[in-house]
Amino acid sequence: MIKVENLTKRYAGHTAVNDVSFEVEKGEIVGFLGPNGAGKSTTMRILSSFMPATFGRASIAGFDVFSQSVEARRHLGYMPENVPLYTDMRVSEYLAYRGALKGVRGGRLKERLGEVLELCSLGDVDRKPISALSKGYRQRVGLADALIHEPDLLILDEPTIGLDPNQIRQVRELIRNLGKRHTILLSTHILPEVEMTCTRVIIIGKGRIVASDSPQNLRNAIRSAGDARIEVQPGADNPAEILRRIPAVRDVTVTADGDWSVCQLRIEANADIREEMFRLAVERRWAVRELTQRNVTLEDVFVELTQSNG
Repeated sequence: MIKVENLTKRYAGHTAVNDVSFEVEKGEIVGFLGPNGAGKSTTMRILSSFMPATFGRASIAGFDVFSQSVEARRHLGYMPENVPLYTDMRVSEYLAYRGALKGVRGGRLKERLGEVLELCSLGDVDRKPISALSKGYRQRVGLADALIHEPDLLILDEPTIGLDPNQIRQVRELIRNLGKRHTILLSTHILPEVEMTCTRVIIIGKGRIVASDSPQNLRNAIRSAGDARIEVQPGADNPAEILRRIPAVRDVTVTADGDWSVCQLRIEANADIREEMFRLAVERRWAVRELTQRNVTLEDVFVELTQSNG
């Protein structure tokens, strides 16, 4: 659905995107991640035909986004980070206008208008001026705009920016449902959203692709350690000394909480030491009130890759 080959965008004295290549297959939901200034928004704008590249090629559904931009955009719905809306128009009026601009006409436009209003949960505000809507509803209008012409591909740039937790959850569920019928390229800083939504992640740093894989494979490959915690009453034992005997443990710090010792362990990536900690506590006859482990997250992957490459 998307094919990018050696894409480069240069400004005076600055290279925003540097020889980037990747593909997105039909039916995928792909997270496109990177720190501020890494080049992800520039890449998405080039794909959306909002700006030209300096070098390289990019195509959508087989159509070149530069030489065949009209054909490529028929297959694309783009929702930018800051959705530009005509706030003096009513929701239905605006969406009908946008649909007509995108070539949807007559009875089909009326049909699509009803479908996107329902899909984006806008039916209760369809007669309201956009100026009267909350941030959450405006984001939904922007998403409905991107969907009105039934594109094969959706490019969503920070679709949950500025939303409260309830609105974020609603948009997440909407994106999941859209993924059943559309290919989606999603840019966001909310990494748990990516883990719960995306089938694959592309990470860009300093204008270059530094990783492309499923969230699970990226977590498995990362070098960062995980964390474990155990709270015990160790009696006369030194819990730090004993816990360090577990092969996967890198370091142990212990703080006192009354009669309890709170032990924080740094462990090797992908190691699960919960059974060993429990077995050791039983052998030493320690009382245990908490035993938990936090494995490597996509945030750990993102930080390590972008700090080392950007």
